[in-house]
Amino acid sequence: MFRGSYVTQIDEKFRLKVPADFKRLIDEEYGTQFFITSKDGKRAEIFPMKAWLEKEEKMKAVSDLNPAKKRYMEMTSYYGQVVEMDAAGRLLMPQKLREAASLTEEVVVIGMQTTLAVENHEKLKPTIVPMTAEELKALEELGL
Repeated sequence: MFRGSYVTQIDEKFRLKVPADFKRLIDEEYGTQFFITSKDGKRAEIFPMKAWLEKEEKMKAVSDLNPAKKRYMEMTSYYGQVVEMDAAGRLLMPQKLREAASLTEEVVVIGMQTTLAVENHEKLKPTIVPMTAEELKALEELGL
């Protein structure tokens, strides 16, 4: 499971060096192929191919007429690209997503259980605020 976060850089060739702790898990569990996409153009979501294929299987069970599914498929296909991790543990960030999310400078890579999220660090910092009482209550109701 991916957990924690690391601040890093996108290099001059637009590659993300996967943090060592995440790379160890990738080497043990997932292999070198990934689907990199976004639901909003603000955050890159890096799915090991195994995790993306599981999501696709779930999506197949949802009607093609479902507007949420259609929108999700449009967004993730627009920003999405299959990427191979190189021997140095780097992933080429898709151009459309890199430009939309400003992934050209310092970024933060966040472990999200089975995926990695990548955001521009300067843009993310102001959004990291304490959880509200409502959010904490909702988590408690979920038993978390």
